Amino acid sequence: MIYLDNAASSWPKPEQVIQAVTDCLRHTGANPGRGGHKMSLAAGRIVYETRELVAQLFNIKDPLRVAFTSNATEAINIALKGLLQPGDHVVTTSMEHNSVVRPLKVLEKKGIEYTEVTCSREGFLDVGKLTEALKPNTKCIVMTHASNVTGTLMPVAEVGKIAKEKGITFMVDAAQTAGVYDIDVEKMNIDLLAFPGHKGLYGPQGTGGLYVREGVDLTTLKEGGTGSNSESPWHPDIMPDRLESGTLNTPGLAGLGAGIRFIMDKGLDVIRRHENHLMQMLIDGLKKIDGVILYGPADVNKQAPVLSFNIEKLGSSEVAFMLDKVFDIACRSGLHCAPRAHRTMGTLEQGTVRLSVSYFNTEKDIEAAVAGIKQIAEEV
Repeated sequence: MIYLDNAASSWPKPEQVIQAVTDCLRHTGANPGRGGHKMSLAAGRIVYETRELVAQLFNIKDPLRVAFTSNATEAINIALKGLLQPGDHVVTTSMEHNSVVRPLKVLEKKGIEYTEVTCSREGFLDVGKLTEALKPNTKCIVMTHASNVTGTLMPVAEVGKIAKEKGITFMVDAAQTAGVYDIDVEKMNIDLLAFPGHKGLYGPQGTGGLYVREGVDLTTLKEGGTGSNSESPWHPDIMPDRLESGTLNTPGLAGLGAGIRFIMDKGLDVIRRHENHLMQMLIDGLKKIDGVILYGPADVNKQAPVLSFNIEKLGSSEVAFMLDKVFDIACRSGLHCAPRAHRTMGTLEQGTVRLSVSYFNTEKDIEAAVAGIKQIAEEV
């Protein structure tokens, strides 16, 4: 199969990721931080080493400010529900994933107000409009780093500077950029960073995390065993224990650490150049096909390795079905859990077909995808 659904979960994984998970399950199956025996200590080292790797990748000064979660959605929920109180105001964009929109809708019922800044049809954010949306009670700006529908890159550094100047907490959803683009929480003034482990970081599903800047206090979403302060009935305040109740996914975190090492060994620039090259091939190829409509920037310098398209007179699900069944190409169709983005683009009714590449895709994969789409378009 030609796999072009990496925006959902990257595949294949580097061999060292698979090996790290297997080694952990075979040799380090104990509970990290829950005992003094050799296996528990070894499991604890795996968790901490992965925490250090995350901190290194995102220029986080203190690794203990990284709390591991099961995915980016959980991280976003922990951050938004832990930060906001009735009377607070939030500013976000019209290109957000439901992992941001749905928690905000729940919080709205609890007295939290939010303003959604409408982006252009290509997904670009007007920073001036975002600034105009700020209010005296604005507590947080939350935005994606890159749209999961169009790949459009957002001006994160520019918004981070504004947030810092105005004393507003700045939160970034790095679901489509972690492991592909340079993310520096210091230079970008990011206070809360949510990231998945299973996409661009090449880790297993069921892994992710949340960076919380020193001084940003979050109420807990859950409480329980942490392996620390066990004599107290009260949940610990120290990070990361405060946000990591229960047993962590140690095998998954072993794989996540191996995925980050793979990225560091290859180099972000090398990975991004390869993916941009494939994206340019894909954009150039699809532009030549009659009846194909591209969405978003269609510019590799302005978007992550994600591309949405449609074929006139065909539903997006029908195109994706044919790519899978006839050409053995995996992609995704529909609304991609981001209906606000589709409303912005004008594709809410039809949805789109989404292709997303990774470092493991090849030129032959792209050539086959373009050829398959051309054949489908010609047969309409």
